[in-house]
Amino acid sequence: MSCPDRMQAPPAASSDNARFADVLAAALRTWDQHSGDDGVFTMALPLQGVDPLQQLPLLEASHPFRFLWDGAPGLCLAASGHCNHLDLAGPKRFELAQRFSDATLARLIDASPEAPAQARSRVLLAFSFFADPAEQRTQPNDDAVPAVQAVLPRWQLSRHGRQGWLRIHGAAHHSGDVRELVEALWELHERLQAPLRQVESIPAATWHGPVGALSDARPWQQCYAPALEQGIALVNGGELHKLVLAVRQSIALQDPLDPLPLLDRLRQQQAGSCRFLWQRTSNDAFFGASPERLLSLRGGQLRSDALAGTAGQGDCGDALLQSDKDRREHELVVQAITEHLQEQGLQPHRPRRPQLARHGRLVHLHTPITAAAPNHPPLSLAEALHPTPAVAGLPRREAMTWLRSLEPFERGGYAAPVGWIDSAGDAELRVAIRCGHARGNRLALTAGAGLVRGSLADRELQEVGLKLAVLADQLDLQSGSRERTQAPIH
Repeated sequence: MSCPDRMQAPPAASSDNARFADVLAAALRTWDQHSGDDGVFTMALPLQGVDPLQQLPLLEASHPFRFLWDGAPGLCLAASGHCNHLDLAGPKRFELAQRFSDATLARLIDASPEAPAQARSRVLLAFSFFADPAEQRTQPNDDAVPAVQAVLPRWQLSRHGRQGWLRIHGAAHHSGDVRELVEALWELHERLQAPLRQVESIPAATWHGPVGALSDARPWQQCYAPALEQGIALVNGGELHKLVLAVRQSIALQDPLDPLPLLDRLRQQQAGSCRFLWQRTSNDAFFGASPERLLSLRGGQLRSDALAGTAGQGDCGDALLQSDKDRREHELVVQAITEHLQEQGLQPHRPRRPQLARHGRLVHLHTPITAAAPNHPPLSLAEALHPTPAVAGLPRREAMTWLRSLEPFERGGYAAPVGWIDSAGDAELRVAIRCGHARGNRLALTAGAGLVRGSLADRELQEVGLKLAVLADQLDLQSGSRERTQAPIH
């Protein structure tokens, strides 16, 4: 686990030599306090007015990894490059990812301990839905993703409000390494502060023109209908209380897709969601706009969101609140999250009634669940919660078995946790829904619908179409009709 992203930078211009000298001196003092300790050196510098989403292309690193966490107006975080990383599979993936995060963050030699919470070093995390690739119906095996990926990035650029911070991580064995890292940090800091660079980050050409067309195959309704019929029979017959069946839409792209302009547009249309990007290589990008928080942990205070029960924007919110089917579906999720947290020794609290949460053209039933969780590792809580009945079903084990049987594709990262843990032990993980996975000239969109007793096939088909449209509507496809634009396929 080395830090390969090393970058030689010249000293700052003469007008800034004094400031650079002060920064370098502070870094070397920190290093001297850890004399003889090999480790990962890190330092952060403040920036004003930067947009991490726009500036992500400027965070160049030798490793192609890129990450975006855009909760604006909350935390917005862009990252690139590998310093330390972990990829693995197996049933202990949450435990091992927690150990990796703890050990990695504990080794940091931080020359900016006074930096605020938004600027803390973070280990970035992306899980797959199933724990073991052997459990995923992958054919061929090229589409498999690791059961967990954990990355300490080379670069972090964060913003909360108007204040931004740029941070670097790198291996250091002697003071010369520290100087190289500080020079690289200073050089990129100066580039990001140049006003003209801030409007050049996302090329204008990526905003216009068709990006592709729907692949030729049967309409998704024909592919989905048999599984939907069987799923409804399972819940109506009492074998399952709930089952969340997903469908996949495939789009052939003219060129590899840059997801950043799409995510930028979703800031306006999905303002209540958290936009995310996990880009393993230049030709493999997993991204979306998730409205669902698996958990957040701040100063020992936990929050998890139950989000289940969906209607289109044109439907009356009161009708959703009064729908017996949607209220039962929602309550199953609330009860399951509450019980899983109680099994971890917590005392969760919840409102008596769900609220309405609007995300673009969709309206959901939403219940926030909170608990005091001091000294609880966030990934042990995530393991207890994943997958919630909002994305799998009940009973959990039986529902997972049926998903592997009924869904003719690999879920990969769909409906799995994605997020981060920081150096203070705070964390946030979202459920990766409303998402797409671009590989080369192929884009796959995935969405699902929750089936409970009383579910109607026509309504579930409509719900899936609305969810797929969250991303599909952002694409200028070479498709003749609106119906084809919304038609997913296998």
